[in-house]
Amino acid sequence: MSLVAMIRGRRGASGFGYASTAEEVTEGIDLTGKTVLITGVSSGLGQESARVLAMRGARVVGLARTEEKAAAALATIGGQGHAPVACELSEPSSVRDAVERASAEGPLDVVLCNAGIMALPQREVKHGQELQFLTNHVGHFLLVTGLLDRLADAGRVVMLSSAAHAWAPPEGIRFADLSFEQGYSPNAAYGQSKLANLLFATQLATRLEGTRKTASSVHPGVIATNLSRHMSLAVRVVIPIASALAMKSIPQGAATQCYVATHPSLADVSGEYFADCNIAKPSRQARDAALAERLWEVTEEIVARL
Repeated sequence: MSLVAMIRGRRGASGFGYASTAEEVTEGIDLTGKTVLITGVSSGLGQESARVLAMRGARVVGLARTEEKAAAALATIGGQGHAPVACELSEPSSVRDAVERASAEGPLDVVLCNAGIMALPQREVKHGQELQFLTNHVGHFLLVTGLLDRLADAGRVVMLSSAAHAWAPPEGIRFADLSFEQGYSPNAAYGQSKLANLLFATQLATRLEGTRKTASSVHPGVIATNLSRHMSLAVRVVIPIASALAMKSIPQGAATQCYVATHPSLADVSGEYFADCNIAKPSRQARDAALAERLWEVTEEIVARL
């Protein structure tokens, strides 16, 4: 058996693993009467998550950059009563509008923060923030904290992080230079934003202690989706070849976030990082509680200025 075949066939304590799909990990779960909010619903993992959770009976509040894109995606997933919402995560006014719009949709049983941008080849700054940090972290921070009072009593927040959080700078979060004015690296900036997603989930879990609400982060795996559109041409040419060898399909990539968002066995599990539908160990910086707390405080200061 090849190494790739061994990896694909491996399953963890949950009974699921690398090759499990979103349909497989949610089989037998009835989400009738549940409302699930998903960012980045217009393509890739977000659209597949919406499709599968709607298949299990959930009503989906789907967020995309425009309401038209969200509506088009939701029209393909089946089910009834879904709500398209415009949310440009890099634009605070759009996020605040989305919070107001989503708040009207009743208690949210799941907030699945799936959207993101990756490895911008050139440094881009918006509202004084490096664009990946602003979009992936600050935008989601503003969205989730704005919706906390609409999270159901046993609601779950699921943050899409990545194993690429290990690409973050040695100090983890460059508080002295969050926007990489002193030397920009696409991978380091992306890694910082994904580490921020993970730290946010960890700190949110701490702040939710004493309630039935949970917050966790996930690594979906390496998947060829629109997220890779900013990568170099050479890398994008290699992706289809690598995909046949080791990359996950979109149904497999959506499995971990759907598992963490819905599986009954995780009702009391919070503050963990998941990969291949099992609890995994993140980087040293990702386990730094003081770093998570400081990031929360700094992000609150950033949001207050936006």
